[in-house]
Amino acid sequence: MQNKKTILLVEDNPDDEELTRIALNKSGVANHIIVARDGVQALDVLFKENRNPRDPSNEMPVVMLLDLKLPKLDGIEVLRRVRADQRTRPLPVVVLTTSKEQQDIVATYQLGVNSYIHKPVDFERFTEAVRQLGLYWLLLNEDPWQALHAT
Repeated sequence: MQNKKTILLVEDNPDDEELTRIALNKSGVANHIIVARDGVQALDVLFKENRNPRDPSNEMPVVMLLDLKLPKLDGIEVLRRVRADQRTRPLPVVVLTTSKEQQDIVATYQLGVNSYIHKPVDFERFTEAVRQLGLYWLLLNEDPWQALHAT
Protein backbone atom coordinates (compact mmCIF):
# COMPACT_ATOMS: atom_id res chain seq x y z
CA MET A 1 0.00 0.00 0.00
CA GLN A 2 1.19 3.51 -0.76
CA ASN A 3 1.69 6.16 1.90
CA LYS A 4 -0.37 8.78 0.10
CA LYS A 5 -3.93 7.92 -0.75
CA THR A 6 -5.29 9.18 -4.05
CA ILE A 7 -8.30 11.50 -4.22
CA LEU A 8 -10.45 11.62 -7.34
CA LEU A 9 -11.82 15.15 -7.73
CA VAL A 10 -14.60 15.30 -10.31
CA GLU A 11 -14.97 19.01 -11.01
CA ASP A 12 -15.50 20.88 -14.28
CA ASN A 13 -15.00 24.39 -12.87
CA PRO A 14 -11.26 25.30 -12.79
CA ASP A 15 -11.88 27.90 -10.07
CA ASP A 16 -13.60 25.35 -7.82
CA GLU A 17 -10.81 22.87 -8.53
CA GLU A 18 -8.21 25.44 -7.50
CA LEU A 19 -10.17 26.38 -4.36
CA THR A 20 -10.41 22.71 -3.42
CA ARG A 21 -6.66 22.21 -3.94
CA ILE A 22 -5.85 25.33 -1.89
CA ALA A 23 -8.22 24.25 0.87
CA LEU A 24 -6.71 20.74 0.96
CA ASN A 25 -3.17 22.15 1.06
CA LYS A 26 -4.08 24.68 3.73
CA SER A 27 -5.51 21.81 5.76
CA GLY A 28 -2.30 19.80 5.46
CA VAL A 29 -3.72 17.25 3.01
CA ALA A 30 -0.92 16.45 0.59
CA ASN A 31 -2.52 13.50 -1.14
CA HIS A 32 -2.22 12.83 -4.85
CA ILE A 33 -5.25 14.34 -6.62
CA ILE A 34 -6.57 13.12 -9.93
CA VAL A 35 -8.96 15.59 -11.57
CA ALA A 36 -11.70 14.52 -13.94
CA ARG A 37 -13.39 17.40 -15.78
CA ASP A 38 -16.60 15.56 -16.68
CA GLY A 39 -18.55 12.44 -15.81
CA VAL A 40 -17.18 10.38 -18.70
CA GLN A 41 -13.60 11.16 -17.69
CA ALA A 42 -14.39 10.21 -14.08
CA LEU A 43 -15.64 6.80 -15.16
CA ASP A 44 -12.59 6.36 -17.41
CA VAL A 45 -10.35 6.95 -14.39
CA LEU A 46 -12.28 4.48 -12.24
CA PHE A 47 -12.70 1.71 -14.80
CA LYS A 48 -9.31 1.80 -16.52
CA GLU A 49 -7.81 -1.59 -17.15
CA ASN A 50 -4.36 -2.86 -16.12
CA ARG A 51 -3.85 -0.73 -13.03
CA ASN A 52 -0.24 -0.48 -11.87
CA PRO A 53 -0.46 -0.10 -8.06
CA ARG A 54 2.93 1.66 -7.96
CA ASP A 55 1.73 4.45 -10.25
CA PRO A 56 -0.45 6.95 -8.32
CA SER A 57 -2.35 7.85 -11.47
CA ASN A 58 -3.42 4.20 -11.79
CA GLU A 59 -4.36 3.29 -8.23
CA MET A 60 -7.99 3.20 -7.17
CA PRO A 61 -8.79 6.40 -5.27
CA VAL A 62 -9.58 6.18 -1.58
CA VAL A 63 -12.37 8.76 -1.97
CA MET A 64 -14.15 10.52 -4.82
CA LEU A 65 -15.24 14.15 -4.43
CA LEU A 66 -18.06 14.48 -6.94
CA ASP A 67 -19.70 17.59 -8.31
CA LEU A 68 -23.21 17.03 -9.65
CA LYS A 69 -23.43 19.59 -12.44
CA LEU A 70 -21.00 18.10 -14.96
CA PRO A 71 -20.74 18.06 -18.76
CA LYS A 72 -21.22 14.88 -20.80
CA LEU A 73 -22.52 12.81 -17.85
CA ASP A 74 -23.88 14.37 -14.67
CA GLY A 75 -22.75 13.44 -11.19
CA ILE A 76 -25.92 11.50 -10.37
CA GLU A 77 -25.33 9.21 -13.36
CA VAL A 78 -21.67 8.82 -12.38
CA LEU A 79 -22.76 7.78 -8.89
CA ARG A 80 -25.35 5.38 -10.32
CA ARG A 81 -22.67 3.63 -12.42
CA VAL A 82 -20.13 3.57 -9.58
CA ARG A 83 -22.64 1.89 -7.26
CA ALA A 84 -23.83 -0.53 -9.97
CA ASP A 85 -20.35 -1.97 -10.56
CA GLN A 86 -18.86 -4.46 -8.13
CA ARG A 87 -15.34 -3.06 -8.68
CA THR A 88 -16.23 0.46 -7.52
CA ARG A 89 -19.18 -0.11 -5.18
CA PRO A 90 -17.01 0.19 -2.02
CA LEU A 91 -15.54 3.55 -3.11
CA PRO A 92 -16.50 6.32 -0.67
CA VAL A 93 -18.24 9.06 -2.64
CA VAL A 94 -18.67 12.56 -1.25
CA VAL A 95 -20.86 14.92 -3.25
CA LEU A 96 -19.30 18.38 -3.09
CA THR A 97 -21.64 20.67 -4.98
CA THR A 98 -23.37 24.03 -5.08
CA SER A 99 -26.75 22.32 -5.49
CA LYS A 100 -29.14 22.53 -2.57
CA GLU A 101 -31.93 20.96 -4.61
CA GLN A 102 -33.89 18.47 -2.48
CA GLN A 103 -34.24 16.09 -5.43
CA ASP A 104 -30.42 15.98 -5.81
CA ILE A 105 -29.92 15.27 -2.11
CA VAL A 106 -32.58 12.53 -2.10
CA ALA A 107 -31.39 10.98 -5.38
CA THR A 108 -27.76 10.78 -4.30
CA TYR A 109 -28.58 9.22 -0.93
CA GLN A 110 -30.91 6.71 -2.59
CA LEU A 111 -27.98 5.76 -4.84
CA GLY A 112 -25.66 5.25 -1.87
CA VAL A 113 -23.61 8.44 -1.58
CA ASN A 114 -21.58 8.53 1.63
CA SER A 115 -21.91 12.25 2.23
CA TYR A 116 -23.50 15.31 0.62
CA ILE A 117 -21.77 18.64 1.21
CA HIS A 118 -23.00 21.95 -0.10
CA LYS A 119 -20.07 24.11 -1.22
CA PRO A 120 -20.04 27.24 0.89
CA VAL A 121 -19.48 30.42 -1.10
CA ASP A 122 -17.24 31.88 1.63
CA PHE A 123 -13.63 30.67 1.23
CA GLU A 124 -12.98 30.28 4.97
CA ARG A 125 -16.09 28.13 5.41
CA PHE A 126 -15.18 26.15 2.30
CA THR A 127 -11.63 25.60 3.63
CA GLU A 128 -13.02 24.39 6.95
CA ALA A 129 -15.44 22.02 5.22
CA VAL A 130 -12.63 20.59 3.09
CA ARG A 131 -10.34 20.31 6.14
CA GLN A 132 -12.95 18.27 8.01
CA LEU A 133 -13.62 16.21 4.91
CA GLY A 134 -9.90 15.45 4.57
CA LEU A 135 -9.53 14.57 8.23
CA TYR A 136 -12.40 12.15 8.14
CA TRP A 137 -12.05 10.44 4.76
CA LEU A 138 -8.25 10.36 4.58
CA LEU A 139 -7.20 9.90 8.20
CA LEU A 140 -10.06 8.39 10.19
CA ASN A 141 -12.03 6.34 7.67
CA GLU A 142 -10.67 2.86 6.95
CA ASP A 143 -9.45 2.42 3.38
CA PRO A 144 -11.98 0.09 1.69
CA TRP A 145 -9.42 -1.22 -0.82
CA GLN A 146 -6.97 -2.19 1.90
CA ALA A 147 -9.71 -3.97 3.82
CA LEU A 148 -10.89 -5.82 0.71
CA HIS A 149 -7.38 -6.99 -0.14
CA ALA A 150 -6.66 -8.09 3.45
CA THR A 151 -9.34 -10.75 3.35
